[in-house]
Amino acid sequence: MDMAERKKLLDGVDARTRLAGSNKMEILLFSLGTRETFGINVFKVREVGRTPHITRTPNMPRGVEGLISLRGNVIPVLSLISFLEHKEQPEGYGGTMMVAEFSKRTLGFLVHEVDRIIRVDWEKVKAPETVLSSNQGLITAVTELDNGKLVSILDVEQILANAFGEAVIVDIPPANVEEEVSVFFADDSVVARRKIAEVLDKLGVRHKQATNGAEAWSRLQAIATHAVHTGRAVRDEIRLILVDAEMPEMDGYVLTKNIKGDPRFAGVPVVMHSSLSSQANHAMGKAVGVDAYVGKFDAGVLADTLRPLLER
Repeated sequence: MDMAERKKLLDGVDARTRLAGSNKMEILLFSLGTRETFGINVFKVREVGRTPHITRTPNMPRGVEGLISLRGNVIPVLSLISFLEHKEQPEGYGGTMMVAEFSKRTLGFLVHEVDRIIRVDWEKVKAPETVLSSNQGLITAVTELDNGKLVSILDVEQILANAFGEAVIVDIPPANVEEEVSVFFADDSVVARRKIAEVLDKLGVRHKQATNGAEAWSRLQAIATHAVHTGRAVRDEIRLILVDAEMPEMDGYVLTKNIKGDPRFAGVPVVMHSSLSSQANHAMGKAVGVDAYVGKFDAGVLADTLRPLLER
């Protein structure tokens, strides 16, 4: 794929905001020179091109090849294959670089080759537990192409944490809430769920969780049904719902639409917490009715966003 084709490949990403609430996503397919096909949400990819000169620096974390200057900014370059279960780099690997933007970071990812963008239904994107893979800890979801080939969607948040360490949770004052206040959150990333739970623990609120949107919606419906049968409002059971944007089987946009469309959840705010932090993604969240949108992962900002919604 030449430079013109790569540019064309990523043109018009902003127009994809119409996917909000459709339970569809667009994945950029790429290879690492192995038999596997990998994917990344196209919203996380800023550009694709030939790998520029990388400045090697000492004491870089494992998997970080060095630094590059890109339009006046210095960004780290990560070798994706270094985080996976491969002993050596295949021939031709690293000639192509994806520039990814997520979790308030800009990174270069070395790959072997970029293929194309496909559109898939989130309900056809499954959790990695349903397949056997030596790279399972770094795979957030799996989907199948029309030809039967599997695509492994990388957990780039986990790769970021592996390379640079997890965000340190600073002191967070507890929220002024009743003891029985509970938060429900859904996120498919193991590292994200762990950090969210830490923030909620410091706020002093109980919490329940789900690993994808479909599981979350099923559990939330059960909670709502129980509340109605016991003569309580759902808000008495769940004070706030925190959702990720990207999740297998049902994304956060459809989950939010379902919650906002069910009168039983009246008065329960929904906060979207996502590594997709562009204005387009904020607009997508607003379109489906989220009460707040928080980019991953700043524990202080997350706590400051949740506190007034919990205390009101």
